[in-house]
Amino acid sequence: MSDTPAPTPAAGTTPLPLVFDEPRGRKKPPRHLADLTSAERKALLEEQGLPGFRAKQLSTHYFARLVDDPEQMTDLPAAQRSDLVAALLPPLMTPLRTLEADKGTTRKTLWKLFDGALVESVLMRYPDRATVCVSSQAGCGMACPFCATGQGGLQRNMSTAEIVEQVVAGARSMARGEVPGGPGRVSNVVFMGMGEPLANYNAVIGAVRRLVDPAPDGLGMSARGITVSTVGLVPRIRQLTTEGIPVTLALSLHAPDDELRNELVPINTRFSVAETVEAAWDYAQTTKRRVSIEYAMMRGINDQAWRADLLGEVLRSYGDWGWVHVNLIPLNEIQGSRFTRSRDEDMDEFVRRLESKGVPTTVRDTRGSEIDAACGQLAALE
Repeated sequence: MSDTPAPTPAAGTTPLPLVFDEPRGRKKPPRHLADLTSAERKALLEEQGLPGFRAKQLSTHYFARLVDDPEQMTDLPAAQRSDLVAALLPPLMTPLRTLEADKGTTRKTLWKLFDGALVESVLMRYPDRATVCVSSQAGCGMACPFCATGQGGLQRNMSTAEIVEQVVAGARSMARGEVPGGPGRVSNVVFMGMGEPLANYNAVIGAVRRLVDPAPDGLGMSARGITVSTVGLVPRIRQLTTEGIPVTLALSLHAPDDELRNELVPINTRFSVAETVEAAWDYAQTTKRRVSIEYAMMRGINDQAWRADLLGEVLRSYGDWGWVHVNLIPLNEIQGSRFTRSRDEDMDEFVRRLESKGVPTTVRDTRGSEIDAACGQLAALE
């Protein structure tokens, strides 16, 4: 384990540009207030000859009141309302399909972005919380062979506002009582939809800041309710460690040995299991936030008992102060794929072996398999 501190980015710079070949030459999404700080929103209106103080009113409508109909923004002068809305609240995405499961408490939406790209988000209501799973890229460049999104490649990064809008849409549905259980609020956000969040680092961090900024600058969520996943972009994990935002880091490991992980998670050929787990451990040590190890259970591929033993040894080698939790995920199968879901008895044995080494382990409560809830499946069908 290294005691070397993570590098701190120099002011005004964006080090380690790990974009992974996003196609160039695409038009950028329209600029939206969720892309901007409160000062930037005010300045933008003034640049367009509009009253800067109206930016706070627009922000209140968007983040606090969750309004999406300009006619309800009655504190804005009718003569300027359309110009103000056009300047800071342009339309970002259009819902194409919304599918429901679990008696309506799981809602998956397929969105069409301004340029025709398709992304997905999922709203899941539980008795004690409501979680929105968001996409951060249209497609994904990580090419993990068992993942529906990875099969289509990367189309483009999403903007901060496009990411935030998925959460705001879920918050509107909850506030309006559209989800069984009565009106409520979104308490958790997981960056586990389409794309590799840390490959779109600046936009994802911008979205996290909008989510935690107090209203009306943002949604006023707790950073502890936000989870950012990654397949293991080590330089970006180390950069995230310096941000001072204690989100939960979820590392999609899927194999404890380099030989198999090179096949399942190709980025492992650049950042090995040892390097990746060490970066995650450093994140936990710095933030005092427990890291979640995501492990998709695939029959006969990564679910052998000896791999459970090896995974336990790898994680325990960094200490036993509770820095990590393993989240086993029954694979949401893709039609025609050679990767299939592990048998229940093999998952039970995997849990037993990890817990015998003192590693807290749970099997994820999977939802929405009947509505193609593995991200990328619905977009692929469309």
